[in-house]
Amino acid sequence: MLNLCSPERTVRRNLHLACALTVVAGILNSVGFVAVARYTSHMTGIVASMADAIALGLPDLVAVGALALTAFVLGAVACALVFNWGRVRGLRSRYANILLLEGMGMLLFGLLAERLQDAHRSVVVVGVLCFTMGLQNALITRIGEWPVRTTHITGMVTDIGVEIGKALYRSPADAADPVVGEPRRIAALAGLVALFFLGGMAGALGYLWLGFEVVVPVAAVLLLIAHRPLVRDLREAWLRRRPRRPSGRGPRSAR
Repeated sequence: MLNLCSPERTVRRNLHLACALTVVAGILNSVGFVAVARYTSHMTGIVASMADAIALGLPDLVAVGALALTAFVLGAVACALVFNWGRVRGLRSRYANILLLEGMGMLLFGLLAERLQDAHRSVVVVGVLCFTMGLQNALITRIGEWPVRTTHITGMVTDIGVEIGKALYRSPADAADPVVGEPRRIAALAGLVALFFLGGMAGALGYLWLGFEVVVPVAAVLLLIAHRPLVRDLREAWLRRRPRRPSGRGPRSAR
């Protein structure tokens, strides 16, 4: 768990990080729905609801949808900026910086959101959670050759169906390019779908029990995952800036 943000990426490491982020997405998505009746990871539904709201003459719903869509895009933009800033400088924390940003944001949100007035709560919750979804959705985009998004499961369910179809198909014995299913891919994607579901249950039940403070443990987990490469980069930066002591006594004066 503590090596998930290493810059040396492997299929297994990406899968484990995707698992952690999928649980987080499920929790935050359910918190948003139970708190303000908005699924903050579902951009397809949000865009569709904006179109419906325009047709029905409901400008307030159009504005909320536009806020959600804009915040999600800005989260992805922030992920790209922060990640590439670290990559260009050769930082080991290029992945961890994203989780640091998300973790600190969730920590502040969890501690302060209950103080929001009802009139502002929906706007803030939708904006913050959609930004967070866009941020982490852009972090892990592939597991090996598999495209994956940790904040929604439509693509993953589609790929599961495709892989099941490939596994059921029987290629002719003399086929030059036989169709071969990937059971490991089915298992991995099904596991991510299940984790999103379990995260959703945990988020809904946790919000009913604790309110917005349910995201504080989520923030703590993200910061725990991110801390090792961050600490290493900070230590190396401190060592580079520390003045070096003279190694010798210098030349002796002539008598």
